[in-house]
Amino acid sequence: MKLSTLSSFLLLPILVFAQYNFEPSAEHPFGLPNPEAPKELMDFAPMIGECNCKSETRNSDQTWAEPVDMVWRFKYIMNGMGVQDETLKVDGTYSGSIRQFIPDSTRWYVHYYSTKAPSTVLPVWEGRKTEEGKIVLFREQKAPNGMDGFYRLSFYDIDEKGFKWIGEWVDKTESVVFPTWKIDCTNGKINTSTAEVQQQIREASKRFSKAYIAQDFDTMADSYTLDAKLMPLGTPIVEGREAIKSRWMLGKDTKILTHSMDASEIKVLGNYAYDYGHYQGTSQKGDDPVMHWKGKYVVVWKKEAGSWKMYLDIWNRLRD
Repeated sequence: MKLSTLSSFLLLPILVFAQYNFEPSAEHPFGLPNPEAPKELMDFAPMIGECNCKSETRNSDQTWAEPVDMVWRFKYIMNGMGVQDETLKVDGTYSGSIRQFIPDSTRWYVHYYSTKAPSTVLPVWEGRKTEEGKIVLFREQKAPNGMDGFYRLSFYDIDEKGFKWIGEWVDKTESVVFPTWKIDCTNGKINTSTAEVQQQIREASKRFSKAYIAQDFDTMADSYTLDAKLMPLGTPIVEGREAIKSRWMLGKDTKILTHSMDASEIKVLGNYAYDYGHYQGTSQKGDDPVMHWKGKYVVVWKKEAGSWKMYLDIWNRLRD
């Protein structure tokens, strides 16, 4: 009985920890999406991370005020089942939202809060992603003249570089539209989620394979940092982008028919990442038979000028 109780006690911290695998952490500062969450959770996936933004609001005379610098951060919360966003303006004004998708109503529900206007009851917007790729949310609100309508919030122009946002009053038919607040976050992210960086590295690997097959040596060379090191089996280290390009050009008489890299793990450490796994491909020289080959590799990636490039590249073939 004592042994059973002790075993249960020792397992409890493990089980509790397992319940929080997708929360923000040192390794994943913006959290991770929970596989059990509604698929619509990924509507906000491109925004996960931090962006430098410009915020503009209307003055009382209806002119637009000067843009204000703002950081907008999105992260997964509730063990990856929801999304929280936070904004911090240069004047110290802080605000945020809790975003949950409820499948039964097929809508997002967004609860907003702000240090500038604290409230005992949080205002709620609701809406969904449109076929055009916008995320549009509504909350009932009368116009100053008493006309019934909504305050409409829209995320649009969403891609890996950022997004735009606009707040507008609209009438019930959405034929009368009066924008009062707009935010531009398209200058590129400050920080991105680990999952997003991992995908960027996978895409960079695919671009390298495509260039290798096409014998596009310029693109292959550009896949490396300026100070990269290539470590082929049985030969000295090749240093620098131009030397690496020359090294790859030695094989220009061999046609690469297929090439792919299958990552076993991609670990992100700030502006560096490492990636290891297996590669495989086929090639042919002249009229010789087609050769099939495979091997294992390790790549250390470094972020250079906003893009992930190979800094250290080492590989060796495996015997059939």
